[in-house]
Amino acid sequence: MDKILIKNAAAIVCCNEKDDVYQNADMLIQGEKILEIGHGIHCDDAKVIDAADKFVYPGLVNTHHHFFQTFVRNLVTIDYPNMKVVEWLDHIYRIFQKIDSDVIYYSSLTAMADLVKHGCTTAFDHQYCYTVNTKKEPVDRQMEAAAQIGIRYHAGRGTNTLPRTEGSTMPDDMLETTDEFIQDTRRLIDTYHDTGAFSMRQIVIAPCQPVNCYEDTFIRSVELARETGVRLHTHLGEGENENMQQRWGMRTVDWCKRIGFMNENTWFAHCWELTDEEYKILGEYGCGISHCPSPAILGGFPILPMKKLKEYGVLLSLGCDGSATNDGSSLLDSIRTAYMMQCYHSKERGGGVPAYEILKQATINGAKTLGRNDIGSLEAGKAADLFMIDAGALELVGAVHDPRNIIGRVGLTGNVHMTMINGRVVYENGRLVTVDERQLAKEGEKICDKVLRGPCDAFHNLF
Repeated sequence: MDKILIKNAAAIVCCNEKDDVYQNADMLIQGEKILEIGHGIHCDDAKVIDAADKFVYPGLVNTHHHFFQTFVRNLVTIDYPNMKVVEWLDHIYRIFQKIDSDVIYYSSLTAMADLVKHGCTTAFDHQYCYTVNTKKEPVDRQMEAAAQIGIRYHAGRGTNTLPRTEGSTMPDDMLETTDEFIQDTRRLIDTYHDTGAFSMRQIVIAPCQPVNCYEDTFIRSVELARETGVRLHTHLGEGENENMQQRWGMRTVDWCKRIGFMNENTWFAHCWELTDEEYKILGEYGCGISHCPSPAILGGFPILPMKKLKEYGVLLSLGCDGSATNDGSSLLDSIRTAYMMQCYHSKERGGGVPAYEILKQATINGAKTLGRNDIGSLEAGKAADLFMIDAGALELVGAVHDPRNIIGRVGLTGNVHMTMINGRVVYENGRLVTVDERQLAKEGEKICDKVLRGPCDAFHNLF
């Protein structure tokens, strides 16, 4: 296998258990794997990458997203900050029901490109948009897109099964039966789920949210997860508790606990509505939370108590969330936003969270959340997933003495210098290496115009 020697990096920030930072160091890579990190490494048959003035970090791991929403960004007609979550869902789903298989493909390419350009090497996407037009193809199209971009992809096979007439926010065109969902999830697991070392694709069982599904959908998801060893994910604690109490006489955490949807292989998105006692329950069951700071700010939601969550044993990772509530797919931006939120939070609660700790949430914690021990940190034997930033730029003078905290504290949210995934450079010198992104952008805009901007009333008044 080909070897790559990253030479003379100003800093290599490992995000490992020892929090190692190597100054003026080298990294030797063979195939998809890191062989060695240290000083004065020589290898005559390796391709050399000059990393002078560069800081090297583990590739970021995104643990919650909705790629299909990329084509509904920047809409003044859907004013999320001035709506309650349920009201927003009611409006936005009227657009989502128009989505077809081509929209899934091109919106996924768009989100993945954005992620990679900002240092993300592994992405989980919660794909719950199944319409009459998409049929059962969304995850298949996303796998196709991920292979083109070269990103490591975990697909959350979601669903919505409860009709509006029974209390959900879902249009009929976006509903499936539980049998359909389970059958197709089995197909995807058989087709794509690879548990081998350095695998580039896996499947997660991820019914969308309790308020939009029958109870049986979640119960059978748990059964399938136990049978196959596949992980579980859903939305939790984002404004649904009033509805759940009316329907079931209990809050969502208790409901998930009762049906067995809470264990060490489960993580939840958001969770800003939970109580201290509910956070403790998540910790006791070994569950994780994907913190998505941008939609929390846009919605004016409570700030997660990170220090308490760590104390309670909750595994905290970082997500972008869908572009309908973020308008972008940069996990670097999420690091900065999460850090600033905790700084604000600490004024009332006493003591903030270091920016480096949030970087670890976006790297090693993300890997643990997805059940991966082969990614998330820079160490010998782990995957060569990394990104570099140019620390020699004039605007960073005076800040480069602390490479661990610089991303969050200084706010390095722009495109990175280079991104490598599984030992393969996929982005460098301002361009994606694996695709003709200009051509794909033109094709994607045409699809957006054809499928969404034409027939959809929410777009019609804008264009």
